[in-house]
Amino acid sequence: MKKTRAHVFVTGKVQGVYFRQNTQMTAREHGATGWVRNLPDGRVEAVIEGDDATVRKVVDWCRHGPPAARVDSIDVKHETYTGEFAGFEII
Repeated sequence: MKKTRAHVFVTGKVQGVYFRQNTQMTAREHGATGWVRNLPDGRVEAVIEGDDATVRKVVDWCRHGPPAARVDSIDVKHETYTGEFAGFEII
C-alpha cells in the first residue's frame, strides 16, 4: 500500500475536551504514526503518517472528534511520507 502523510488543523471547541488524547488513541488503534498538539489560537494540529487507508480513517475521525468536541472546520494538507515517527505522540 502507498504510504502518505496528512498535516491537519482542526478548528472549533477542540481544546479541553480530550481531543488530543482521543486522536492519539485512534491513531494507535489504526497503526498510524505522528503527533498531535494544541495551538495557542485554540486549534489542534496533527501530523499523521501511514498507509492511505489508515491516514484516511484517522483524518475522518478528526472531522468530528470526541463526544464533547465541536469541530467547525478541518484543513488537511497531504504531504510526502517521511517515515520519521516511531509512534503517535501528544507534544
